[in-house]
Amino acid sequence: MIVTVSSKGQIVLPVDLRRKYDIQAGSKLAIVDMAGAIYLVPVSDDPLSELCGMFKGRPGFSSEDFLAERRRERDEEEAGYRNGG
Repeated sequence: MIVTVSSKGQIVLPVDLRRKYDIQAGSKLAIVDMAGAIYLVPVSDDPLSELCGMFKGRPGFSSEDFLAERRRERDEEEAGYRNGG
């Protein structure tokens, strides 16, 4: 998809993208300059509220699991150093 930049540095986002990402007049977008590319990322007015409950009902990785994995990784790193790695 190609758009043209106006003399004021403005672009028009195609309607299909605005609908897909629910971008309306007044919506906020973050401009991210990374690795030689420019990304437009929709930003919520309240990003923390969007995170609430994102892991609800997902079994698996608890904080205890995380800490145990981190200890294991640390022990492996230290063993590598002791063995000349």
